[in-house]
Amino acid sequence: MAELPCAEPPPRCSGRFTISTLLAAEEAAGCEGTQLSGSSLCTRTFGYNTVDVVPAYEHYANSRGVGEAGRGRPSLADLHSILKPEPGHHLRVPLPDPQRSNGLPDTEEGAGEPSSAPAPEPVRFGWVKGVMIRCMLNIWGVILYLRLPWITAQAGIGGCLQGMKAAGMGRRPWGCQQGSARCNPSSPAALTWLIILMSVTVTTITGLSISAISTNGKVKSGGTYFLISRSLGPELGGSIGLIFAFANAVAVAMHTVGFAETVRDLLQEHDSLIVDPTNDIRIIGVLTVTVLLGISLAGMEWEAKAQILFFLVILVSFINYLVGTVIPASAEKQAKGFFSYRADIFAQNFVPDWRGPEGSFFGLFSIFFPSATGILAGANISGDLKDPAVAIPKGTLMAIFWTTVSYLVLSATIGACVLRDASGSLNDSVAVGSPGCEGLGCSYGWNFTDCAQQQSCRYGLSNYYQSMSMVSGFGPLITAGIFGATLSSALACLVSAPKVFQCLCKDQLYPLIGFFGKGYGKNSEPIRGYMLTYVIAIGFILIAELNAIAPIISNFFLCSYALINFSCFHASITNSPGWRPSFRYYSKWSALFGATVSVVIMFLLTWWAALIAFGIVVFLLGYVLYKKPDVNWGSSMQASSYNLALSYSVGLSEVDEHIKNYRPQCLVLTGPPNFRPALVDFVGTFTKNLSLMICGHVLMGPRKQKVPEARQASDGHTRWLLKRKIKAFYTNVLAEDLRSGVQMLLQAAGLGKMRPNIVALGYKRDWQAAAPQSLEDYVGILHDAFDFKHGVCLLRLREGLNVSRVPQAHTNPAFGAAEHPDGNGTGSRAAPGTGIGQCSSVDPEQQASTIFQSQQGKKTIDIYWLFDDGGLTLLIPYLLGRKKRWGKCKIRVFVGGQINRMDEERKAIVSLLSKFRLGFHEVHVLPDINQQPRPEHIRRFEELIAPFRLNDGFKDEAAVNELRQGCPWKISDEEAHRHRAKSLRQVRLNEILLDYSRDAALIAITLPIGRKGRCPSSLYMAWLETLSQDLRPPVLLIRGNQENVLTFYCQ
Repeated sequence: MAELPCAEPPPRCSGRFTISTLLAAEEAAGCEGTQLSGSSLCTRTFGYNTVDVVPAYEHYANSRGVGEAGRGRPSLADLHSILKPEPGHHLRVPLPDPQRSNGLPDTEEGAGEPSSAPAPEPVRFGWVKGVMIRCMLNIWGVILYLRLPWITAQAGIGGCLQGMKAAGMGRRPWGCQQGSARCNPSSPAALTWLIILMSVTVTTITGLSISAISTNGKVKSGGTYFLISRSLGPELGGSIGLIFAFANAVAVAMHTVGFAETVRDLLQEHDSLIVDPTNDIRIIGVLTVTVLLGISLAGMEWEAKAQILFFLVILVSFINYLVGTVIPASAEKQAKGFFSYRADIFAQNFVPDWRGPEGSFFGLFSIFFPSATGILAGANISGDLKDPAVAIPKGTLMAIFWTTVSYLVLSATIGACVLRDASGSLNDSVAVGSPGCEGLGCSYGWNFTDCAQQQSCRYGLSNYYQSMSMVSGFGPLITAGIFGATLSSALACLVSAPKVFQCLCKDQLYPLIGFFGKGYGKNSEPIRGYMLTYVIAIGFILIAELNAIAPIISNFFLCSYALINFSCFHASITNSPGWRPSFRYYSKWSALFGATVSVVIMFLLTWWAALIAFGIVVFLLGYVLYKKPDVNWGSSMQASSYNLALSYSVGLSEVDEHIKNYRPQCLVLTGPPNFRPALVDFVGTFTKNLSLMICGHVLMGPRKQKVPEARQASDGHTRWLLKRKIKAFYTNVLAEDLRSGVQMLLQAAGLGKMRPNIVALGYKRDWQAAAPQSLEDYVGILHDAFDFKHGVCLLRLREGLNVSRVPQAHTNPAFGAAEHPDGNGTGSRAAPGTGIGQCSSVDPEQQASTIFQSQQGKKTIDIYWLFDDGGLTLLIPYLLGRKKRWGKCKIRVFVGGQINRMDEERKAIVSLLSKFRLGFHEVHVLPDINQQPRPEHIRRFEELIAPFRLNDGFKDEAAVNELRQGCPWKISDEEAHRHRAKSLRQVRLNEILLDYSRDAALIAITLPIGRKGRCPSSLYMAWLETLSQDLRPPVLLIRGNQENVLTFYCQ
């Protein structure tokens, strides 16, 4: 700990480790007059004064990226650096709040901020009222009362294993005859129970996955969308959020239509239809959903009260139904097929009896499955729960358990009491054993043979949707239960859809939906979202057919379940340290199984609907991938990317390098990348999607000033590269001088086999006026690159590379300081101490345009392959030519040769290039490369090096070294004479370039090499200046490391 003096410690500074006495209430005397960063405080901890603070909730609330200090925690500089006193400044320790004993704030956001008036407390629910009851009501929907008895009649309480196979073809399985309890030749399997248990298996696994995800950190509003998007990222989260919100809106229509069907049946029984059976459903449905909208707009408190009322009504209706099954049946009920519990009725209903277009196993499964989808009702209002991490797992799993029990009990009891077919007519009663009477009803004194054979029976499990009402002790209570189940489910979906959609709108992943994200009132109610859900629900209510609506949403819910399970599996498999759910009763493999089963069931239910659902997901996913929203939620996709990158990087280290897999991996000495955008664009063009590119930046200056800048500068320049769509890394190093910094980069940049093998840098335009030491550093960097076995690419533009307008003290002088706007090629260095820190504030939106961002047209790329460097001089132009912007350019290769052997040498080069398969067909031999240059050009070269001549009169080496002491860049007369032929060659090459390549898009030429220790830096720079001067096109001087980068062998 960073200790501070404690003069005369009070008695309680005893050093005992007691959490209740960690923070002292009085001011720390030793900390007075110190200025700490942020809101750090000086407190008495463990018996002495210290800047350090003990762990607290506030330090971790609203945490963002890695390494950013939390609220109230001292920074590393506060603990590590010397505290600077500030006169008159005193820090006070906040007094502990006696009302808060656990140290936790009442709210995470805005704690401690003064407000003019206290905001009204939003309504919050516990796990029973907020999750369990809500989920149970949503699961106990229209299917429970209106379709489960019918499904039991179709699939049978039990059936045949072959029956499930035959169900796919919509026919009765072999060996299962109506009225027979025997099933040949396979063992029985409960098909209705199998449908229920298959659905429950999917929902239970999904419930476990939801429990794990919801306990892995603080859950806010947004429900399913929030869980998936914060786990898998915005790409999949956004697409499934839209689909899930839409599915809930359609579910409102499904449950409302179920309610309307019940009301329509009541009206039909009393001959009081409004218009006709179909339009009555539409009229009642529209009126009902309008009333539900009014309840929702009244607020969550009223909605919760309505749900409690519905729950009590459903419980009473269940009790009423169970009581009714044991009451002896009246004659009217017997006419409708109810005979109380009978073993032979149970045996008959145990086997399936497929009827109608939906008469198949998966057809019935698609109708029943939406009744199991209510498990997300609690999670969907996660923002309205007191403690979502506790409420969602506990309430969801309890709801699944109790509703599963109720489904199994209901299907078994009603299947043991009611026949499949009954006429409902009291005139069909006969004496037991009457001739001509067929079917099980005959043994009970009822002849339903005629209506069964003509398929005109109005009652019985297969024909009468209101069978539960008929069985119950008091029919109106079942009707009330149907009303409660359908209306509560519709209300829950009507609330869930806008809540999920509101969170999606606030994240702004998609255009044109932000309008619906606005919240109103203390609970931030999405009123606009309610209206949108209302419109969608009405559109589907107009279909007025429950069996047509249910399969529509089945695929959407299954798609959501598949992604929730995959989220849990993916987060577990990535081994991210951030995946620490407090709910432990889950398995990544069961989550994967749940995801797989959900997808399989999607295609088994309705393959074309599954394809549509996947098509919508892929379309929305592609849109978010294209737009790349600026969000960072710490998703498992990020963890997976890290794992893959780490695994592949380590695996790459085990593979030996091969010429066929050579890639130009570039260390680009850009300084701040936004200062030299042309250099960044050029290298990024041929490395994009191909190889490694690292932008290196040497920060020079006082270490204390540069250390705070380095992190901020790194983030800013990385964002600038991303905004420019350059696939590159940025790295900076702190060094005393430029050359030592570049040496660090040459040795340390990269990872494993992903290390630079080429150094790319810009041409130093101001070398003649620059400080002599910077000239030595620049040429020394080229020597260092060759010493480390790197190739070199040196780019020169006529207008220069540095586009910075304000001189920066941190600008690498060897790369050229900020140039004057007049473009005269001279530069000026910033005065020492100016511009400090300006590199840390990089605006990614400020993007200068360069010539390498535009189409190059039908120009030429001229390659002057004068010396064999291993083929790098050929490879880089070839890679450029593969890019769209350079695709129309014709590549020409120029080589040196003798005038009397031009044809032979051209054929030899063409043959060699054809073996390399580069596609270069235009080859020119330069026979005049060894001619004497023009006198005026020679004279210009002499004038160029004149200021750097030592003029020693050809003295011996010892005398020259004594004269050149302190100025090694000077050129002695002997060195000028020894290198005269090479100097004249550069002059002549410049003349050739002006003759042949004046209008080229790019000139790539072999970089001359000056021998280290034998060629002064000023003479070498004069060669480069002479070689590339007066040329309008960009000039790229390339020199490989003399090792092959091209091969014509296949192994």
